[in-house]
Amino acid sequence: MSLESAMLPDVIRHAAGLSRFLQRMLDSRPWLAESLTASVDRAIGGDDMRAFIDARGADEAQLRPTLRHLRTWVICHLIVRDLGGRADLPEVTETMTVLAEVAVRHAHDVLREPLVQRYGQPLSPSGWEQELLVIGMGKLGGRELNVSSDIDLIFTYPEDGDTGGKKVISNFEFFERLGKQLIQALADVTEHGQVFRVDMRLRPNGDSGPLVASFDMLESYFITQGREWERYAWIKARVLTGERWTELEQISRPFVFRKYLDFGSINAMRELHAQIRREVARRDRAQNIKLGPGGIREIEFIAQVFQLIRGGRDTGLQVRPTLKVLAGLAERGILAGDTVSALSEAYVFLRRLEHRLQYLDDAQTHDLPQSDADCALIARAMDFDDYAGMCAVLEKHRNSVSHHFDAVFADPNEEDHSLDSIWSGAEDVELTTPVLAALGYHDAEKAAARLAAIRSSARYIQLTNKIRGRLDALMPRVIEAAAATQGADETLSRGLDLLEGISRRGAYLALLQQYPQALRRVVDLIGASRWAAQYLGRHPILLDELLDDRNLEAVPDWASFRAELEAQLDAIEPDMERQMDLMREQHHAQSFRLLTQDIAGLLSVEKLADHLSALADTMVELTIPLCWRKIKIRHRESPAFAVISYGKLGGKELGYASDLDIIFLYDDEAPEAAEVYTRLAQRTNTWLSSQTAAGKLFETDLRLRPNGDSGLIACSLEAFRKYQLESAWVWEHQALTRARFTAGDPELGAAFERIRCEVLRMPRDVEKLRADVLEMREKMRSAHSDKSSQFDLKHDHGGLIDVEFLIQYLVLGYAQTYPELTGNLGNIALLRMAGELGLIPTDLAGACGDSYRSLRHLQHRQRLNDLASRVSLQEAESARTPVIALWQKVFGAT
Repeated sequence: MSLESAMLPDVIRHAAGLSRFLQRMLDSRPWLAESLTASVDRAIGGDDMRAFIDARGADEAQLRPTLRHLRTWVICHLIVRDLGGRADLPEVTETMTVLAEVAVRHAHDVLREPLVQRYGQPLSPSGWEQELLVIGMGKLGGRELNVSSDIDLIFTYPEDGDTGGKKVISNFEFFERLGKQLIQALADVTEHGQVFRVDMRLRPNGDSGPLVASFDMLESYFITQGREWERYAWIKARVLTGERWTELEQISRPFVFRKYLDFGSINAMRELHAQIRREVARRDRAQNIKLGPGGIREIEFIAQVFQLIRGGRDTGLQVRPTLKVLAGLAERGILAGDTVSALSEAYVFLRRLEHRLQYLDDAQTHDLPQSDADCALIARAMDFDDYAGMCAVLEKHRNSVSHHFDAVFADPNEEDHSLDSIWSGAEDVELTTPVLAALGYHDAEKAAARLAAIRSSARYIQLTNKIRGRLDALMPRVIEAAAATQGADETLSRGLDLLEGISRRGAYLALLQQYPQALRRVVDLIGASRWAAQYLGRHPILLDELLDDRNLEAVPDWASFRAELEAQLDAIEPDMERQMDLMREQHHAQSFRLLTQDIAGLLSVEKLADHLSALADTMVELTIPLCWRKIKIRHRESPAFAVISYGKLGGKELGYASDLDIIFLYDDEAPEAAEVYTRLAQRTNTWLSSQTAAGKLFETDLRLRPNGDSGLIACSLEAFRKYQLESAWVWEHQALTRARFTAGDPELGAAFERIRCEVLRMPRDVEKLRADVLEMREKMRSAHSDKSSQFDLKHDHGGLIDVEFLIQYLVLGYAQTYPELTGNLGNIALLRMAGELGLIPTDLAGACGDSYRSLRHLQHRQRLNDLASRVSLQEAESARTPVIALWQKVFGAT
C-alpha cells in the first residue's frame, strides 16, 4: 500500500479493496482522492456536477476531457458510498441518471452553438425555431441507470424545414450532424476514458433507420410499423433535452398505452421473453442476473406488461421506475401485496449485485464471476461471509421471481383441451350432437347446430389468424364450463352470444384465454342472469372486473369512490368527451361489481337498491360542477341549483336499469338566472342521458316538473312552491311523497324539503282524497290492462303500485295530524309507522310490508333474467293477499 493510499479515509480504502477500477483510478488520477474525500460524506446532485464542469472549462475544447473526468468522479464517489453503506440503491441509480442528463445536456448545448453559427437556426416553414429532443430510453428513461450502463437514446425534432443562415441546410441535416457529434462526445474512448456507450438501436427502423426523425415521421412509423416490443421500450421514454416534450408525449402515448384494456400484451410479452430465453440458452448465460431465469428483466416484464394492459385507462400506471410500478400494482390489487414485496426485495438485491459486479472493473456485465478471488470480493461487497451464502440467497430470490413470472406469463392453453375436436369438427352436427348430449345438454342438436353456424360463418372465417386462434382456444372451455351450470343450454347460448359479440376484440378474448378463472366466472354469471349476459355484451370492458376477488366481497365506500372519481375528472378537465366516458366507465364498473355480489347472494334487494341509489346520487352530484364549468357566462362561483329525484331514485329503490325521474330547481335573484339555469339543466340532462362511445349513464324522465312536458326545464324555487300549493294535481302530490334532494346546493335542498313537508301537510278532505286516489289508480289499471293469466307484480291488484298508492294516500290524508309521515323513510317503514299511529291495523301493516318486500324480490328475479314482471298467480298469492286486504280496509273497494 502506498503512502498516499494509507492516508485515505477508511471508507475509500475499504471500497478500493473491493473495486479494482476504483484503485486504478486513484493510482492514475492524482486529483481524484481529494475530490472523493471532500464529497464522500454526502450525495451529489446536478448542481455539484455542473459546478465540476464549470471549474474545468465548459467550452468545446474541454468538452471531452471534462465530461470524462466528471464520470470518473461520480462513479468513484458512488462506489465508495455504496460499498461503505452510505448510499442505498435509489441514490446510486438517481445519481447515475443525473450524470447522464447533465452530460447529454451540456454536450448538446456546447455542440449546437457552432452549428448555429455556421448554418443559422433550424426553422419551421412558418419561422419557428426548432430543437433537438433527446429521448432517454430504458433505464435512463426510468431513472434507474446502473453504474456501468450504456445509454439508449432516440433523436427527434418537431418540424421539417431549413436553417436560417447564409449556408442553408435542412433541419434533418442540422440535427443529424448535431446527433452524430453528441454521440461521439459521449462515446469516443480517449486517454481519459469514455462517458457513456450510446445505443441508438431503439430508434424507428433501428440501425437501418435515419439517425433523427421529425415528429411526423415518428408518428407515421408508430401507426404503420410500430411493433409490440417497441411499445414495451417506449414505456420508459423520457425527454432529456427540448421544450416541446408535451407534443411528443401526445404522439407516443396512444402508441404505448391503448384506450382499452390490452390483454393481448401478455402474449406479445411472452413471445418476446421466449426469444430472450432462447438467446440466453444459446449463449449458455444462465448465470446472467439480468437476462437469465429469475433475473432483473423478468421483474421488469412483470411490471411493464400490466402497464401495457392497463396504462391507457389508468394513468397512475404510466410511471417509469420499476419499483413504483410494482407498488402501484399492489395498491390496485392487480398483484398481491406479498408478491410485490417478494419482487421488490429481489429487484433491490439483484440491482445491488449488478452494481458490485460492475464495480470490479467498470465493465457492463451481469454475469456472475468465474474466479474464486472475484467470487470472494463480490460476497464481501454484498456483506456475506462467503460466496456460497450469497448464492443461496440469490437462488432464493431468482426462484421467487421465476415463480411469479410464470404465474403471470404461463400460457394456460398450452396443453390441448379434451373438447378441441368438438370445436374443430363443429360443422359436422351429427358427430357433435351425441358428445354434447353426453356432457348434459338437453337440446344437444340445437347446441350443435349453433356451434356449426358459428364455425362456418363469414365472421369467423374473416378473423385474423391471431384472433381466431384465441377464439379456438376458448370455445372448448366455454362448452365445458357451460355444461357444468344448472341451465347448460341457456348458458351456452348466452356464452356464444358474448363470444360472437367480442370476437373482433382480440384483447377481450386474450383476457378470457389468459385467465381461466375469469372465464369460469363469466360462465357462472351469464348462467345465473340473462340481464348480466346482455350487460357484459354491451360493456365487455367489464370482464376485467372478474379478475379481482375483492370485487366479490368489498362493501362499496361511496365517499372514497366519489373523491377518487372527482380527482380523475378534474385531472382531465376540460376534455368533456373523456370526462363523460370516464363517468360511464366507472358507473358501469361499480354496477357490475354490485351485480356480481347480487348474483352471489351477498346483497339483499333492499341493500342493492341503496347502493345503486347512492351510486346514481354520486354521478348526478359530480355532473353539476362539470356542466357548470362548461357554461361560458357564469355570474357566480357555484350554482344555486339542485336536482330533485322522484320515483325509484327518490325512494332509494333504484334497480340496475331504472330511469331517473328528476327535476331541476334554482334559487337565484340574478336577472339572467332563468337563462343560465335552463342551460345548466339542459347540459346536466344531456350529460346524464347521452350515448357516448362508453355507453349511457341513465335514461332520464323530466315529466314530473311543474306543468310536465310543457313546463320550463329549470324551475325557480318560489315558482315550484306556488305550483305545488295552488296548481298541482293530487297525483303530483302523491309523487312528492317519494321526492328528495339528490345533488347540488345543500341550502336549496333544505329549502325544497321544507316546501315538500309544507305541501304534504296541507289540510285535505279525506273523502275527496280517497276518491281522487281511486280514480287515478283505476286510470293506471286501465292503461296497463292485460288478459294474461299471470300476475303482473307491478300493476295488478295486490301488486307493488297498490302498496305505493296506499302509503301515498295515508301520507297525504294524515300528515297534517302526524307530521312524521312526511319522512322519506321508505314504504315498509311508513307502513309500520301508519300501523303504530292506528291509521291501519298493525298486523296488516306488518304483513303488507312483508308482501312489498316479497314482490320486489320477485320483480328483481325476473329482471335479472330479462323477463317481464309477471309470475304465476300461485307464486304471488301469499304476497298479494295482505295487500288486497289492506286495500279493502282503507278504500273499501277492489
